[in-house]
Amino acid sequence: MAEDWQNGGFGLYIHWPFCQAKCPYCDFNSHVSREIDQNRWMRAYLQELDRVAALTSGRVLNTVFFGGGTPSLMDPDVVAAILERVFKLWPRSNDMEITLEANPGSVEAGKFAAFRQGGVNRISMGIQALNDADLRRLGRIHSVDEAKQAFDIARKTFDRVSFDLIYARQDQTLQDWQAELREALSMAIDHLSLYQLTIEQGTTFGDRYNRGKLRGLPEDDLAADMYEVTQEICAAAGMLPYEVSNYAAVGSESRHNQIYWRYGDYAGIGPGAHARLTLDGQRHAIETWRNPTKWLEAAEAGTGENLKEQIDLQDQAAEFLMMGLRLSDGVDLRRYEALSGTRLRGARVEGLQELGLIELSAQQLKVLPQGRMVLNSVLAELLVD
Repeated sequence: MAEDWQNGGFGLYIHWPFCQAKCPYCDFNSHVSREIDQNRWMRAYLQELDRVAALTSGRVLNTVFFGGGTPSLMDPDVVAAILERVFKLWPRSNDMEITLEANPGSVEAGKFAAFRQGGVNRISMGIQALNDADLRRLGRIHSVDEAKQAFDIARKTFDRVSFDLIYARQDQTLQDWQAELREALSMAIDHLSLYQLTIEQGTTFGDRYNRGKLRGLPEDDLAADMYEVTQEICAAAGMLPYEVSNYAAVGSESRHNQIYWRYGDYAGIGPGAHARLTLDGQRHAIETWRNPTKWLEAAEAGTGENLKEQIDLQDQAAEFLMMGLRLSDGVDLRRYEALSGTRLRGARVEGLQELGLIELSAQQLKVLPQGRMVLNSVLAELLVD
C-alpha cells in the first residue's frame, strides 16, 4: 500500500551556512566566516549523503535544493561532487529539478557556467529590491546594476531562473511597489518569490524595532493593498499565484518547494537542516545541529542529526493542512481524513465559508484569495481543538 509521503514526492535539501555578510532582516541559519575548508565540508556532505541514502534506498529522487546561507559561494567542484554522489545513490526522476540559491554579485555570476556543468539546472537569485537605497537598507552588498547583470548571465546559462523581492519595506509607497514589480516582470522571468518584510525577533531589524528605531514600516492597510496589487499585476502578466508568496508561469512552479507544501518526504543535510522522512512506515521529524562547527564535527563522527522524533497522525494531519493550504489549489480532504481519522466539517468551517475565506467541496479544501491574506487566522480556526 502506498505511503502518504508518496503523494508529495521525495526531495533533498542541502544547507550551506555561510554568507559574505549577515542581512539585518534574516533569521536563517547563516554565518560569516573568514576561512572555510571547502574540501572538508565536501567530505562531510558526502558522508551524510551516504548515511541518508542507506535509510531511503530505492526511492526516486525528484529534486535537490542547495539553500543557505549563500550556496553560490560554494566551490563549483564541491557542488559537482555532491551531485555526482547524489546521482549514484538514488534513482532520479526524468525531470529532476536541481536548484541553487545565489546572490546576484559578480563573483557568484562568474561561477554560473561551472554550476550548470556540475548538474544545477535552476537558479534562485536573492535580488530583494530594485533600487540601491533600499538594497543598502536591507544590508545587501550588491547594486541594482550588478543584480541585473548577474540575472542576464543566469538567464543565458540556465533554462529556469527565479528571483526574490521583498516588499512593504521602509517608506515604500504603493506606487513604488507597483513600478518595481512591473520592472521585475519585464525581465523575462518565469518565477518570482515575493515576500512581505517581516520583523523577526533575534535579528538586527528585530532589535531596532524593539527599541523603536525601525521607522517607516507600512501600516497594515497599506501592506494589504500591496499584497492585492501583487496578485493583480502578476496575474495580468501570466504569473499565477500558485502559493502565498510564489508566482509562476504555468509549468515553472518550484518543484522542490511543492514537495514541502504537498507534504512529501525530504531529507535535510547541513547545519540546521530539517527533514520529514517516513522510515519503516512512520513519519519522523529530523533536525541537525545548527552550529556549523558542531555539525561538521558530528557529521564526521557519524551523523549530523541532533533530533529525531516520530510524528503522530494527528500532528501529521495538522502539518499537512498548514503546508497544503498555502497552495492555491489547496489540499485533498481524503489525505487529511486518512491521517486524522476525522472529517473536516463543523461550525468553524462553515463560518470560514460564509466569510468567503475558504472553499470546500467533497474532496478538496482551498483558501480563497481573501483568506490567504489572513492565512494564519484561517489555520488557527481549522486546527483548534
